[in-house]
Amino acid sequence: MDGPLSQMLRTKRPVILDGAMGTELQRRGIDTGLPLWSANALMTRPSEVLAIHLEYLRAGANIITANTFRTTRRTFRRAGIPDRSEELTRLALTLAEEASAALPARQALIAGSIAPLEDCYRPDLVPPEPDLYEEHAELAIRLASGGADFLLLETMNSAREARAACRAAAETGLEVVVSFICGPDGNLYGGDSLQDTVRLIEPLGPTAFSINCVSPRFLAAAIANLHGATRLPFGVYGNVGLPDYQMGWEFTRDMGPEEYASAAEGWVAAGAAIIGGCCGTTPDYIRFMNTRLSPR
Repeated sequence: MDGPLSQMLRTKRPVILDGAMGTELQRRGIDTGLPLWSANALMTRPSEVLAIHLEYLRAGANIITANTFRTTRRTFRRAGIPDRSEELTRLALTLAEEASAALPARQALIAGSIAPLEDCYRPDLVPPEPDLYEEHAELAIRLASGGADFLLLETMNSAREARAACRAAAETGLEVVVSFICGPDGNLYGGDSLQDTVRLIEPLGPTAFSINCVSPRFLAAAIANLHGATRLPFGVYGNVGLPDYQMGWEFTRDMGPEEYASAAEGWVAAGAAIIGGCCGTTPDYIRFMNTRLSPR
């Protein structure tokens, strides 16, 4: 499919993806308690979501990710509150569109974020197949009709969920990027082979694959496995810190923006076409990367 992401990939290498939303909200003192995570800010501080999008654009991002990581009806059911998933998905897209419109010179794309239905770090909780397809399709359709330029399936921890989500997303007609969370051995967090999973999903027609929410210090094996499994473009966006099972994230100082940008140079040298930041990264990380990795 020759959509806007494919067109951007032909003219910019690497494409700069934005950094974290949830941890940036947490860093600014906004409630990100689980299971709502970043979705809570859409109800309480939407202006801060808009401000973060703008900061990433000013830092050099070519893509901003709508704050839809947790705008599913399952999330609201788990939180024990009335379902506002459709309303907040629409609001998240509107905020991303407002940010993009405010800085038209950036010509930024908007990625519609789709996350695992349960917990990124709990592959044992992946729901049954019918639920996976139905619920991912519901969000994918809302994102496609609401103005997303492409769909970004993030932090997929099992082959089963990644395949169901990609099938649902591809049926919208938008381009799809499938991104995996991997362990130090370079395979999916749930234990599935990354190379086998990529070969399973590639016939569904994704535009690109990616790895995300892995420490930059443990990405080498996953990058090698991904590069060896596909000729499609691929992306990398690592994390900085550790998961926290109440607030969502524990901040650490294990890698600052300059060191992260240096690591990103290595990812580009290894073939990555899309580079960004995941949990713990900030606009400063994107700014340093943009300076170091000026599209070639």
